[in-house]
Amino acid sequence: MVNSVKEELLVTRREDKILFARVQDGKIVQLQAEDSDGGILGNIYVAKVRNIVKNINAAFVEFAKGQMGYLSLTGQIAPIHTDGTPRNDDRILIGDELIVQVTKEAVKTKPPTVSCAIELPGRYAVLTRKNGIVTSVSKKIQDEDKRENLRCILQEYAGESYGFVARTNSASCEEMTFRGEIEGLVKQYEQITKQGIHRTVYSVLYRAADGYLSQIRDSLGGQSTGILTDDEELYAQIQTYLEAGGLQDSMPLTLWDPDHGKMDAVYDISRTIEKVLRPKVWLRGGGYLIIQPTEALIAIDVNTGKAISKKKDVEKTFLKVNMEAVEEIARQLRLRNLSGMILIDFIDMKDPEHKEKVLQALERATAKDPVQTTVVDMTALGLVEVTRKKVRKSFYEQLKKGQD
Repeated sequence: MVNSVKEELLVTRREDKILFARVQDGKIVQLQAEDSDGGILGNIYVAKVRNIVKNINAAFVEFAKGQMGYLSLTGQIAPIHTDGTPRNDDRILIGDELIVQVTKEAVKTKPPTVSCAIELPGRYAVLTRKNGIVTSVSKKIQDEDKRENLRCILQEYAGESYGFVARTNSASCEEMTFRGEIEGLVKQYEQITKQGIHRTVYSVLYRAADGYLSQIRDSLGGQSTGILTDDEELYAQIQTYLEAGGLQDSMPLTLWDPDHGKMDAVYDISRTIEKVLRPKVWLRGGGYLIIQPTEALIAIDVNTGKAISKKKDVEKTFLKVNMEAVEEIARQLRLRNLSGMILIDFIDMKDPEHKEKVLQALERATAKDPVQTTVVDMTALGLVEVTRKKVRKSFYEQLKKGQD
């Protein structure tokens, strides 16, 4: 069945931030904000180990002047040392100089997370340095012949310390193009590791594309129909990025025509942001959600609101409100970029079939999220535990001023 969803990518400025929005069928489904000077997520540095905390099996490394990163030592891949000191094993010691990559942004009081398992993303594949040679294919590619062909190509290029993951859109990629990208990633990896040995601490060996450019790259070959921006400087930056990767014909880039009105107003950007920053979210049938982030978890409370007075059959009303809540919760998790442990307090239902129906609906709705989201279980009281992978800060944190 052909996917008929119309998707557009918007890039604009909001005060001192660059704002990216993904629009599907006229409705914003994803928001991302970043400082105009870019961020550190995905960057690769030469870092120095400043401290090792044995009781949490982790090291703290300084990857930029005064900027510490958290490096878990549990299951950590053998590090690439840059200080030239001979090693008899793969232990990490205080004073060591290592090549690390920022894998998670700082969140509240927690420093950025770094890893020795370097990843270099391409349009069709990702080079990954992990324990064991990884050659895997996206689960979303279901054609077994295609999967096997991609796997064989990846195995040809896998090195002693790195492997590859074929991305979903590699299924529609010409083999020559796919091989060319992999060869480019290998060359890039070799340059990074070679340069690292001759560079000083705090050196940036690789600077990841800005967040909005990464979103554009990851959308090429998908269902997106075009990129729109109302900023001439951003238009030039996107055009340069696409041309540098030979991607200018992959998706049309358009500078917004002010004769059509303001892009912000046409796509309801500011109003969507205002709603996203509020804890209360109204549902179509009169119910509502209360979304409350805390230090430990995200609490979401489903309420009947005005819906309860409209129906005589209370149990059916509860099911209806909960089913409406499911779709909106999945949308809000992505819009607000909420991650970690999420606890949802659905309206309590007595019918076991109704509970199962809500749980299955939530699993289907969250499965559409490109960020790994897992529905754990529902308790007898209707509490549902969901986990969503942490990468970037929440949208609220992204918008805050003075954030690193």
